[in-house]
Formats: sequence, C-alpha cells, structure tokens
Amino acid sequence: MYEYFDGLVTSVTPYYIVVEIQGIGYQVYVANPFRYHADSKKKVYIYQAVRENAITLYGFWNLAEKNLFLKLLNVSGIGPKSALAILANDNHLGLVEAINGENITYLTKFPGVGKKTAQQIILDLKGKLEDLDEQSGFIGQQSLEFKEDATNSNLVEALAALDALGYTKTETKKITKQLKQLNADSTDDYLRAALKLLMHN
Repeated sequence: MYEYFDGLVTSVTPYYIVVEIQGIGYQVYVANPFRYHADSKKKVYIYQAVRENAITLYGFWNLAEKNLFLKLLNVSGIGPKSALAILANDNHLGLVEAINGENITYLTKFPGVGKKTAQQIILDLKGKLEDLDEQSGFIGQQSLEFKEDATNSNLVEALAALDALGYTKTETKKITKQLKQLNADSTDDYLRAALKLLMHN
C-alpha cells in the first residue's frame, strides 16, 4: 500500500494527473487536477483502491485531505468518485459544519449524493470530524473578482473537470454565464469558483 508519491507531475488532465517516480508514470485521480502544475515536483498522498478488475490510485494535496477522504469512504453509499467530488470543493470546513448541523440540502448538492446518502453521512460522521480543522491543512475559500467577457481554454478545461467529478450538463450550464464573466488567471481559479457557485445555486 502506498502512503505518498514524492515525484514529478508530468501531465495534468481534467480527469487525473500523472506522477513520475524513477521513470514510471502513475495515473492518479485527484479532486482538482488543476491545482497541480505539469513539470513541477510535488508530494502527493495516495490511496490505492483494489477491485476485481482494476487497481486505481487516488491522490490528495495533503494528509488532512486524505484523512477526510478515508472517513467519507467509510460511509455506506459513498464511493471514491463521490468522495473526490466532495473534496473538490475548497470549503471543507463548510462541509464539516453541514454534517454537524444536519444540513441535508447542502450535502445533496454534491454529485452522487441523494437524500438517503446525505442522511447516512450525517449519521456516520456527525461529531467525528473535530480533528479536521484549518490547522490540518485545509484550503480556505478564495474570493475572485468578476469582469465582462472572459472565455478561454481554461474555462473549457474547468467545465471538463466538473464533468469528470460527476456534475451534469444541466448543473454546469446554470453557472457558465457567471464563469464567463470571471476574472480568473487559471483553470484552477475557474474550477474553484465553479464549485463554489454550484454549492450556492
């Protein structure tokens, strides 16, 4: 079982990143691929999922993110893809507050999470996430300014990443107009803003 890879990120796609270790490229699925940069060194924490027909690697920005992923996986009805989609949103502290406050409406905004699964998340994790705070390495929310007219390949990649996380075309269409007005410098900025908008729509 792998704990982490400390290597070179050689490729970033909307679906996964590739981390090279001693000449071998590992395909690693992450919550937000565009937080990583190609041709840069990075320690990526790893969870290896072994199934009958596949071995899949999931990666995390830091240990706190990995620990939250593992706790989500313990919830009945939450698989790795749903857990990644939940982690993709920057506001992990908001997630903890939603669980402790039994906010089912907030939780069902994540792809793959229905009312029954949201109730199970609350049942299994309420009061058990106190150790996952800002000191654990969670990323704070970003504020981004809006401007008129901004459309480019970064936005296209961000929308593809939302698709990879399981958001529907209908959901992403509702926020595309706002994203086009965003003063964002990178795909990562577009994706973070999109996830924030999806949680508030």
